[in-house]
Amino acid sequence: MSCRIFFLIFRAGIRMNLPMLRIEMECIPMTQDADNPLTKSRKQFIDLWGQMAGHWGVNRTMARIHALLMVSAEPITAEHIMEELQISRGNVSMNLRDLVNWGIVRRTSSPGDRRDFFITEGDVWVMFQNIFRERKRRELDPLLNRLEECLKSAGEAPCEASRQADHEAYVRRLNELIYFFSVFHRIFGRIAEQPPGSLAKMAAMLEDML
Repeated sequence: MSCRIFFLIFRAGIRMNLPMLRIEMECIPMTQDADNPLTKSRKQFIDLWGQMAGHWGVNRTMARIHALLMVSAEPITAEHIMEELQISRGNVSMNLRDLVNWGIVRRTSSPGDRRDFFITEGDVWVMFQNIFRERKRRELDPLLNRLEECLKSAGEAPCEASRQADHEAYVRRLNELIYFFSVFHRIFGRIAEQPPGSLAKMAAMLEDML
C-alpha cells in the first residue's frame, strides 16, 4: 500500500515538474539570443533606418521592413517580418508592396514552398539609384509643376507702382526656386536614366573632381 502511494506521488511530481522543465528549456535560447551582440546590433540598425525614414520620403514601418531585408542573409517571408518586427499582416503586405513599387525589394520563391519570399536589392548603389528615380517622380516632378502653376497664376506685373515691388519680388523668388529645383531635377533624371551600377562610377568621378 505504501509503495503504491509513493509511486502515485512520484508520478504526480513528474507531471508537475515536466512543464516547468520544458519552459526553462524553451526560454534559455531566447535569453541567449536577446543577449547576442549581433541581435542587438541588428535591432539598433533597424531602429536607426526607421528613424531616417522621413529623410527619403517613406514611413517608419516601411523603412524598418527594408532594413530587416537588407541585413537578412537570405530571402524571408511576410510571416518572418511580422514576427521579428511585431507588426500586423496588413501593415507588412502594404509596405512590402510599396517597397516593390520603389524597385528596392523584389518577390521571389523557394523550391518546395508556396509562400512568397522577399529580398532587397543587393547592390547599395543600384538601390539608391532606384530611390533617386522614385523620389524624382514622387517629389521633384510634382513640386516643379506646382511652382510653375504658382508663377503663372501671379499674372502680369500690375500697373500700380505700390504693387509692382511685391509682384517683382514674388516672381523673382519663384524663378530662383524653379531654377534651383530644375537643376536637381535634371541631375536626378540623368542618374535615373543611367544603366544599373552607373551611380557608383558617377560618384567616383565627382569625388576625384573634389
